[in-house]
Order: sequence, then structure tokens, then C-alpha cells
Amino acid sequence: MSAVLNWNVDPVIFMIADFPLKYYGALFASGLLLGYYIVRNIYKKENLSLDNFDNLLVYVIVGTILGARLGHCLFYEPDYFFKHPIEILLPIQNISGVYKFVGFKGLASHGGTIGVLIAITLYCKKYKVNFLWLLDRMAIGVPVTAAFIRLGNFMNSEIYGKPTNGNWGVVFQRDDLIPRHPTQLYEAFSYLLIFVILFWMYKSEKIKQANGLLFGSFLTLLFLARFLIEFSKENQESFENTMLINMGQILSIPFILIGLTLIVWKLKEKKEYVEI
Repeated sequence: MSAVLNWNVDPVIFMIADFPLKYYGALFASGLLLGYYIVRNIYKKENLSLDNFDNLLVYVIVGTILGARLGHCLFYEPDYFFKHPIEILLPIQNISGVYKFVGFKGLASHGGTIGVLIAITLYCKKYKVNFLWLLDRMAIGVPVTAAFIRLGNFMNSEIYGKPTNGNWGVVFQRDDLIPRHPTQLYEAFSYLLIFVILFWMYKSEKIKQANGLLFGSFLTLLFLARFLIEFSKENQESFENTMLINMGQILSIPFILIGLTLIVWKLKEKKEYVEI
């Protein structure tokens, strides 16, 4: 029995003058705000001061967008963007000698992660907040944001998977008529599951007190999920076709290793935390 979903949703919700409001942008912004409110509620439950907390959202937004954009340009299309540097941070493209608004085409989640880490480092330094302590709380909200971004990719009919056997999958009709793995949904559901796991872990006082353990678990779980799902995903750039593993997997490995290192370090430092 065939279980194929034909997907042909217009990625544009509506136009505001000449500016298209897309599902991707709306879901991206919604994910950021939802992640922010999750962490804010954690602050409230811990009876922590919210002074300067709202500034954290600004740091995270700037770090996410700049990091994700620079990550794509440097990791996936460096040759093109070194020749067209103005297009790195401006949503325009040179078409027949004329720059036209096209929106940002290319954001890399690994670059976004690096950008957020840099932004949080600056925030912690300015407002005297413990770095690993804050990352533990942020780690609970970030998977929800990541899930919303992948749902935006699904609405855009982009970053999809390899062909299935034809009896199941999603046909992204805006590109072709081949049933494919909906890897955007695989990632979105994986990230929501990771949110549930981390939130459950957070309820343990022993884990909560081991600064860095939640963040290490977040890095390990999220990027391991990304690494595995990449096996079912189409390569984003042609140069990846000759590689044993693709760029997304290569970039995931350091984060997995950092996460595992944090987990081992914290479990050795506080052996009693293992007894949940």
C-alpha cells in the first residue's frame, strides 16, 4: 500500500508590498521566541533575576543569523561568496548586472551554533553570568527552535532526503515527482524528542547542579541525530558527492566530541550525579 504525500505548498504566506513573508521566516522567528520563553520560564521557576535577561534574546538572534549565514558561505560556497562578498550579509544577488532582492539563500546550522556560542560568551562576560550554567538552560530551549527551523525548511520544500523505494515518502512537487525521505521532519521530530529528554534531565537536582552536563548531552544528542539523518539526506552542494561523508556530518563530529568530553568530565567530577 502506497503512503506517499504530495507536497506543493507555496512557501510565501503573503506579500507585503514587494516583500514576501514566508513560512520559513515566520517559523524561524517563532522558534527563537518559543525557545526564549522556555528559558525565561526556567529562570522564573528558579526564582532568578530577569535583569538583563531580555538582552540575551538580542545576542542569540544576532549570533544565530550571522553565524548561520557566515557558516553557509564559508563551509558550502566559499568560492562564490569570496567573489561576491556584498551578498554575504545582504539579501541581494547580482542578476544580469543588477542587484535584486532575493532573500538569504543559505543558512548553516553548524555556523549558527558557533555564532550562538560566541554571542553567549560575550553576554556572560558582560553580565557576569556563569557560561556553562547558562548553556545548560539554553540547551533546553534550543532544540525547540531547531525543530521550528526544520519545519520551515519543509514548508520551503528544501533540504529534503534521498529517494525512497517509491511506496512511501514525500513528493516535493516544486522540484520533482520522486518520493523522498522527509528529512526535515525527521530532524524536527528528533529535536523535539531531545527537548523532552533534556527537560526530564533538568528535573534532577543532581544533574542541574553539574554545570555543563546538560549542555554536553544537548551537543551529543542533537549532532548525533544530525549525523545519522544526513545518511538519508541529499547533499546540499555538488562537491559533497565525491566525499565519504558529507559536510554536515563532518561539521557535526567536533560538536559530538565536545559534548561527550563534557559529559565524561562532569561525571568524573561529580560521580554522585550519575545516581539520578
